[in-house]
This record gives sequence, C-alpha cells and structure tokens, in this order.
Amino acid sequence: MTTTKTIVVVGGVAGGMSFAARARRLDENAHIIVLERGEDVSYANCGLPYYVGGEIADRGALLVQTPESLRAALALDVRPRHEVVSLDIAAQSLTAEGPSGRVELSYDELVLAPGALAARPPIPGLDSPRVSTLRTVPDAIRLRGWVEGGARRAVVLGAGFIGVEAAEALAHAGLDVTLVELAAHVLPPLESELAVRVTDELEALGIRVVTGVGASAVHHGGEADQVELATGERIDADLVVLSIGVRPDTGFAEEAGVAAERGAIVVDERGRTSAAHVWAVGDATLSVDAATGARRPVALAGPANRAGRLVADNMLRPEKARAIPQPVGTAIVRVGSLTAALTGANRQALDSAGIAYRTLHLHPAQHAGYFPGAEQIHLVVHVAREGGRLLGAQAVGTDGVDKRIDVLATALRAGFAGEDLIDLDLAYSPPYGQAKDAVNHTGLVAQNVADGTLRLWYADEVDEVLESALVVDVRRADEWVTGHLPGALHVPHTELRDRLDEVRAQAAGRPVRVMCASGVRSAIAHRVLTQAGFDSASLSGGSITLRDHLRAASRELLTIDEGIPA
Repeated sequence: MTTTKTIVVVGGVAGGMSFAARARRLDENAHIIVLERGEDVSYANCGLPYYVGGEIADRGALLVQTPESLRAALALDVRPRHEVVSLDIAAQSLTAEGPSGRVELSYDELVLAPGALAARPPIPGLDSPRVSTLRTVPDAIRLRGWVEGGARRAVVLGAGFIGVEAAEALAHAGLDVTLVELAAHVLPPLESELAVRVTDELEALGIRVVTGVGASAVHHGGEADQVELATGERIDADLVVLSIGVRPDTGFAEEAGVAAERGAIVVDERGRTSAAHVWAVGDATLSVDAATGARRPVALAGPANRAGRLVADNMLRPEKARAIPQPVGTAIVRVGSLTAALTGANRQALDSAGIAYRTLHLHPAQHAGYFPGAEQIHLVVHVAREGGRLLGAQAVGTDGVDKRIDVLATALRAGFAGEDLIDLDLAYSPPYGQAKDAVNHTGLVAQNVADGTLRLWYADEVDEVLESALVVDVRRADEWVTGHLPGALHVPHTELRDRLDEVRAQAAGRPVRVMCASGVRSAIAHRVLTQAGFDSASLSGGSITLRDHLRAASRELLTIDEGIPA
C-alpha cells in the first residue's frame, strides 16, 4: 500500500516552484501544497523593470505559471494569498492566513522558500503613496500605471542591479530620472574602474546620477513629492522607486526555532535546516561563497532555481542526489548600449576574507580587430597569489560581455587557475571572436604574471610611482599628446631598444614603470627593460585603466599638451 506524503512549500517563484515541480516528477503520489503570500506564484521577477518601461508590453508575459496551469500539469495544490504566521516544528504543523481565514496544516516534509523583502530604512516619508518597491508583479503594474498616467519625474533610491534597470526603464519611458546611491559608485559590487563606465552610459541616457549620498526624507506634496538628500538638496518626484537592497523574510521560521544567521536560514549542503523534516532554498538561505568562503545570502534566481531542484532530489531520492553547489554569484545587467557582468569575488570581498590575490586588467576586442564593428571588452580578473586559482571576474562592454563572463564563471566553478584559461578551445570566426579569444588572452596574462615573465604595477599606486620611479610611456606620439603622466619619459615601444641609454640616464638608478594604452605594448617593453637589467613593471590595463581609475577617484592627473584635445 502506497503512503501519501504531505509536503508543504512556503513560497513560490524560483526556489519554491522549482522544488515543487521536481518533487512531483519524482513522486506522483505526494500531496504537494504550495503557500504563496502574493497573488502570483510563478512569475518572471527579472522582467519587471522592462514591463515598467514598456519594452515588455503584455503583463501576461510576466506570468510563467498560474495556480490553474500548475494544478493541471503537475497536480499541485497551489494556494496564493496565504501567508504563514506561525510554525510548530515539534508538531510538524503550521498556521497560515488566507482569503477564507486561518488554515492549519500538518506536513511530513516542509520546504521554506519565503524569499526576501525589500529593505526599508527608517527614512521619514517612505509611506508616501508615490513610493514603491519593484519586487512583485503588482509593484510593476503600479509603477507602469503611474508612468502611463503622466508621471514626468522619477527618483530611484539605490543603484544596485534592480535600481539601475529601473532607472534605465523609466528613462526609456521618457521620464526625467535621478538615480541616488549611498555607496561611492553605481553597481557597488562592480570594481570602481568599471563602474565609472556604467555611470557614463547612464548619464548618456539622460539619467542624473548622484553617488556617495543617501536620502534623508521624502516630503509629501499635493502634486508631487520631494526627495531630500543628506546634502539638503530636494528633488521633485512624481514617483519614487525604493531599491536599496533586500533582507531575508524569515521571521516566522526564526520564531519557531529554525537556526538562522544574520536573518538568513542556515542550511547544510543538502538544503536541510536545523529542524527535522524542514528544508530551505532561495534568497532566505545562507550560502557559502565559492571564492571566499564568506557566509551570506545570494539573492539570485539561478541559484534558487537550481537549489529547489536539488532539495527535491535530496528529499525524495537521496541515494542519487547531488549536493547544492556553492554559488559564484554570476550576474549581468544591460545599461543602454553597455553590458556589465560579474562572477565570483571582487576586491572588497577578497580583502575582507584576507585572501592574497593579483588583479589583471585587459581591454581585448570582442571579435577580430580587422572585422567591422570590433569593440573593446574591459575586463578585471582576480587570481589567487598562491596557486593562481581564478577568484573573480568582471567585464563591461558593448558586445561579447555575456559570453566571456559565462566562460569565466564556468572556469571558476571548475576550480581553474588563471593559466588554465589558455587551453580552452573556444569557437572562433572573425564576426564572433579572435583566434586568441579574450578569455585565452586572460590566461596568457595570468601565466606571465604567475611565472614572473610579467610584473605589474597598478593605477592606485600612481602617486607612489611618480615619487619613486621613472615612468616610461611607450605609446605613439599621437597618443602621448592626448594626456600623459607628469614627468614621464616618452619612448615609443618601437624605439625603446635604441634608447636604453637615455632611459638609464633618466632613471638615475630609480625603478622604471612602463605604460601604454592597454598593457600590451608595455608588456613588450617590460621584457626589453628587464633583460637589459632594469627594475621594471608594466601598468595593468594601461592608460585606459588609469584614466578610469582617476575618474572614479574624481582626480585630474594627466598632463595635456597645449593645443591638443584630450
């Protein structure tokens, strides 16, 4: 006789619905109940900003599944508008408030996928009817209604991924948009020398970007609100999007005794919580970062979807199940004509974890340079100082960014060292890539740095370098006059071998720090100088990275020759 198992899932969307669908495929007899607090149990939350801006015209396109379609296809008992208010892990029961009142449910297994809530700081005035988050379909419908109803001015608080997407969408819809970010630059996980390019693109879209300052109040008005910044400036707003981050929605679970850390549910590598027969997936769970070992929630749809499937396997057929992998945090965003993407750890995370690393800056073309339309990809890659393991990568560019970050994310998951990237056999044709792809090129640089063939110096060392070393700029004359470091010696790399005595005289015993536009020619010059007996190093990423670093730091250091435009 078959025993019917009751499985209750708290929360739908990515993690919860992925679990429920997989659980049904593994156990046709289980009674699977999904409780979802909202109206929609399975929707494309990553598409919400594009609905607000009108690129996705039909609201129905956001709905991946409905309770009816899930019941018909998978025999799932899906109950929207049901919020869990209490949990008794000893009795294996819970209480939920639904449209018809209070419901008591018992379970054999419980899966917690409550997701996260939008963070709401204690800013006076956030209760204004003109303030909205952008987390759910009703949020998106509300914002789109305001846009179509004649809103002209928008303020977006928070320039993370959702905030940037919301700002772009509202600008696309024709609104005057101000984007406010408390951190020093937009997209805080992005390295500053790349984020400055995103800021340029946002401003090119007509978006005003304000960084390094937060909102202190929202003042309600008859015709519009005013967002007051910590500087005292007030910005008129017909609508305000609150997008300053999320926090795990785990209150009822913590009250029941399920172990949590910094508000996130603690799970093992199989998705089990501290409570018997209670599992958890998604944004509300604590993950271990694959690159740094840091413990933190990862609010991304991909890991939540995959974890939901794996928890079902571990619950219902453990003998064949795999562990839930540690996330590497791969993410991507479109900003106008640019794409920005990242995977793994950034400098801040590596510094916090005490991991010694080297950083590589590269600016390769996305396809063959001789083929029309070649554009640079601006890459920042971190590798471990010992062993060279790939720790993180970021890229910004107009084309080909997604492909490279996906390859690098795969390499990071596989535990590759930077130099292993040399051996990847990637598709090549002039319209798509280069015979030495940007990823292969990254591996070549990583190997040269690891074995000592290439020694790097960095843009943030520029003040120290100018004080203690001779900078040799090996760019062409037409590049030199557009901006160079004060006191630098100009020696085009094709002339360097014939001018070594001049370099030696100018250096007068000091180290030599060489630079070019992107780091390729300076690497060649470095080898010449090193083999001639100089203490030499090449500027990582060249003047391209140096300019971006200086702009990110709001500094002007480059000398411009008279009468020559920068």
